[in-house]
This record gives sequence, C-alpha cells and structure tokens, in this order.
Amino acid sequence: ERARKFYQRGLQSCPNNVILWIQASRLEERAGEFDSSLRSGVTKARSLLELSRLKNPKNPELWVEAIRLERRAGNDKLAITLMARALQECPSSGLLLAENITTAPRVEQKSKSADAIKKCPDDPRVIAAVASLFASERKLEKARKWFERAVVLDPDVGDSWAKYYLFETGTGSSGKKEKIKERCIAAEPKHGELWCSVMKEMANRRKSVGEGLELVANKIQQQQELLN
Repeated sequence: ERARKFYQRGLQSCPNNVILWIQASRLEERAGEFDSSLRSGVTKARSLLELSRLKNPKNPELWVEAIRLERRAGNDKLAITLMARALQECPSSGLLLAENITTAPRVEQKSKSADAIKKCPDDPRVIAAVASLFASERKLEKARKWFERAVVLDPDVGDSWAKYYLFETGTGSSGKKEKIKERCIAAEPKHGELWCSVMKEMANRRKSVGEGLELVANKIQQQQELLN
C-alpha cells in the first residue's frame, strides 16, 4: 500500500514519466498475484496503462508494456489486437516492430521482418530481431551477418551484443564468442532495454561489462525458452 501511494504521488507530479507508469502497473500486477482479495491485478495494471497512454500518446514503451502484460496473463488475442493498434499509432517504432517479429507466429515472422526492415532499415533492435530469426532457422552465416550489422549500427546497445554473444555461444565457436565479448567490453554499452534493467539491479551494480554480458545473454536465453 505504501508503494502504491508513492507511485500515485509520483504520477500526479510527473504524469509524463513513462518509467513510473510502467513500474506502477507492474506493482498492481504483482499485488494481484499475492492477494486474491484484491481486484484482479492484471485488470488494475491494464487500467493504469490505458490511462498512461491517454496522457502520453504515441509512446512505444507504454504500448509494449501493455502488450506484454496481456501475454503474461495468457491473453494472446488481446495482445495481438493491441499490437495492431500500437503499430497504427507508432508505425515507425523500432521497439514495436522488433517485438512484433519476436512474438509473431513462425509462419508470419518473415513477412513481419520484411515490413520492419522497410520501415526501420537502420534500427539495431529490428536488425537484431531479424538476426535472431535467421539463427532460429539455423541460417548461421546470415544470422552472423545481421548480428554484426546490429552492433556496428549502434555499439552502445548492450542487448545487441548479448544476443550476438548468445548466438556464438550456441554455435560452439569459443573463439568467436570471446571476440564478441572483447569488442563489447571495448564498446562499454550503456543502453538497451534488457541491458539497463539487468545492470541497474542492486546485485549487479558493481559487475563489469563482461559479467553483464553473460547475465543479459542468460536472461535472453530464458526469455527464448519461454516463447518456445
């Protein structure tokens, strides 16, 4: 309850703070899991995210959070509907287009990739999502080429390095894997959705870039296992 009041005060003062909206919705989602006497946590989280989008239109991060909320709750049809609405409102969002590739049924992933590349040919999130698709199809050289393109486009995005590193881990090439780690350490990435969330955890604040790379790669692997 204290945390809820903290978020309420924060959102009254800073209604354009996207991170506050997302954290407040996650609090409600978790609260519903722990206390069955509360109104469904997902319902309250959904309402908060709807309000957040009214106050902050055309915001891809808020759309992605709403879509993921529904997927976590098992509401896949609603998640698909939200994605369609999100792409109407933010048609050139690399974040949304990459998410659309990753979560689409396998038979639709190629067409989603082609559409995303047309709209955002230089977005590292889209390029890395396409690379991951090639990797899942065991088109290893194509995947390597696209992962390379992603890290060259923006070396500051830690998520791209972690995906590339995980890919080379899976191919069994220890030399290539270590080379990726060396390049990542030299680049000192500071951005990326997963990179930031992992590296900002209290337990990881003193971790080196190399250690962070391992942690984020493991997190991506866990996410992939959940999707498959």
